[in-house]
Amino acid sequence: MTILVVDVGTSGVRAAVVRPDATVEHVHHREVLPSTPAPGFVEFDPAAMAAAALDVAQAALADGGPVDAVGIANQRSSTVVWDRATGEPVGPGVGWQDLRTVGMCLGLQAEGIRVAPNASATKLSFLLDMADPDRQRDLCFGTVDTWVAWTLSKGSLHVTDLSNAAVTGLYRSDGSGWSEPTLTALRIPDTVLPTVVDSSGVAGEAVALAGAPPIAGIAGDQQASLIGQGCVARGQAKITFGTGGMLDLCLGDTRPAFEMRGEAGCFPIVAWRRADRITWGTEAFMLTAGQAVEWLRDDLGLIATAAGSDAVASQCAETGDVWFVPALLGMGTPAWDFGARGTLLGLTRGTGRPEVVRAVLEGVAHRGADLVEAAEADSGLSIGALRVDGGMSANRVFTQALADATQRPVELSPVIEATTLGAAFLAGMAVGVWSGEDDVAKAWSPRAVVEPGRVTDRSRWYAARDRARSWVPELSALEF
Repeated sequence: MTILVVDVGTSGVRAAVVRPDATVEHVHHREVLPSTPAPGFVEFDPAAMAAAALDVAQAALADGGPVDAVGIANQRSSTVVWDRATGEPVGPGVGWQDLRTVGMCLGLQAEGIRVAPNASATKLSFLLDMADPDRQRDLCFGTVDTWVAWTLSKGSLHVTDLSNAAVTGLYRSDGSGWSEPTLTALRIPDTVLPTVVDSSGVAGEAVALAGAPPIAGIAGDQQASLIGQGCVARGQAKITFGTGGMLDLCLGDTRPAFEMRGEAGCFPIVAWRRADRITWGTEAFMLTAGQAVEWLRDDLGLIATAAGSDAVASQCAETGDVWFVPALLGMGTPAWDFGARGTLLGLTRGTGRPEVVRAVLEGVAHRGADLVEAAEADSGLSIGALRVDGGMSANRVFTQALADATQRPVELSPVIEATTLGAAFLAGMAVGVWSGEDDVAKAWSPRAVVEPGRVTDRSRWYAARDRARSWVPELSALEF
């Protein structure tokens, strides 16, 4: 039995076939880049995304099919609105990074409603105001998973799973349904909303694909990565180091004690829902991870390729007390300071290219340790080995720095992007490829384990991190 996965990221769409032994084969990828038409605006072309998803799915299926089910993983909170009758988008897709609705979020706070600008809620309200100000049209709202399911089912499915619904800003924090006060405040009719289904369970058929396999697994990318790395037991955690970095910690049946954000800066999440049973989690964010390496390459010209940062950093054994705080877009967990800025400290006449590159990699590693500390504080749990995926997981200097900063083993995902495996596990559990979460846990086999070496000076890091804060006081004052 095999699973086809369609995985939609921020910059492209990937499809692959996953076998029962968790091997990923027949990978096809199409680039679908977002655009930034104005400062703070991030948009994408929903029609191009749908075409790319169908194209790569058909190509992977032609190479490795037939398959028994389809799984979908997706960038979360990005928002699409389309006409129910025609299936045509009524405006651009609004990306999860888009900040055009910050003012709307602040206005909602005055009404006692807290919604972050990266969530779908105000993005949907914006698109409705633009396309249907009187709320008279028969429109559909969806996050990217909903849009892909609609595409693969030729318009017969208007669904999302609970892991995606719960991070739209429109769903009740206990996972029990859509929030009427928020819908009312934003003038969102419930007719535009998708049906919320289990993350693992047959939702309908992908009739646009040969054999019409069932769509049986849906999850947001970070939740898919969590289960993709076998973190199905309470206290297990992973960090995905992509453009940014996200730590997700499995809490099992126990819902987080906090509604919006814990004292240490973590958020409650629905990890997945299967057979109507919710697995809860908590999530910590860093806004800049791999983007700091891209900055070294594209803006400073210190490295030729992102992968080359490993070799350059290896030219020195240590930074010479140079510290880099990766806050190029502000700072997430634990501080949540949007006015923080990237900071490079401790430069001397002896500081060279290798020291700066190593300082950047070690700075991202220390931010990873910040996330671990915050997740432990907000959950009351101790994280043992840390599982890691994303592009930076292939960087040896970085992964060793992460093990040193966290003082715990770092287990490297067997595939760089574990989202594909997670969507496959969710779909596969629904059709019997894997019997349940315990079976998924047995499939975890890291490609390597990095043990801690030297003990790094976290107190020095905390001092550097404090220097980066409140550089833009007006932005630092914003609270979401």
